[in-house]
Amino acid sequence: MPFVDLPGVHLWYEDSGGSGAAVVLMHSASGSADSWVHQVPDFTTAGYRCVTYDRLGSGRSRSDPSTAPRPYVSDDLDNLVQYLGLDRFHLVATAAGAAGALDYALSYPERVRSLVLADGTAGVQDAGYLELLKRIRPPEIDALPVELRELSASYRGADPEGTQRWIEIERASRQEGPRLSRQGSRNQVTFSLLETLSVATLILAGDADMRTPPSQMRLLAAKIPGAQFATVPEAGHAAHWEQPEIWNRTVLEFIASHQ
Repeated sequence: MPFVDLPGVHLWYEDSGGSGAAVVLMHSASGSADSWVHQVPDFTTAGYRCVTYDRLGSGRSRSDPSTAPRPYVSDDLDNLVQYLGLDRFHLVATAAGAAGALDYALSYPERVRSLVLADGTAGVQDAGYLELLKRIRPPEIDALPVELRELSASYRGADPEGTQRWIEIERASRQEGPRLSRQGSRNQVTFSLLETLSVATLILAGDADMRTPPSQMRLLAAKIPGAQFATVPEAGHAAHWEQPEIWNRTVLEFIASHQ
């Protein structure tokens, strides 16, 4: 379990190695690098070098008390890929990780081969979009246990062992002590800014996601030039966990077309 000391953070990461194109995976707020256990084997079998890491505030990564944490999610990602010597890479993210991934792609488009944003708002700040989000996520939904908010009823009913493992990863990702201030985005992400994105993008939605439903994800896809849109059937907010075979196939087909 390697750690690397980067500006402001003692970062935990895993790197499969290999000579293939790199794929960096960014997890949700309710998980850690362990959340990608269903993806890494398939991606490495397909010939890709997979990099996962615990984002600051989750799992095993810790802020460095001797150095101020970097203010942006994309800072940690940029420092990690430079440390690993990655050139151009595929960037795949889900839920809250999608905001940092989009911010990175907007900031450094020349470094990103392709971008996959799954089941997340991607940090868009347009007023109308935020009002829509409030109607979709009323306080009653946010008050539910995390597994009810993020795993579909179909999955919880069909796979109790998978549900329990997902809960264990989510609980293990929580850190003791006061929560760190949330890292922000370098860019003020608006629909008009999305229209300038030059990276090939796939927007992926679980069709049973009650936190970020397909209708909301389609709004993102419509604003990004040339973006593709796909849904994962009978999957909630953690579609990559619930339906990994479909999710992986969709993502691998997309990134293979953007080498």
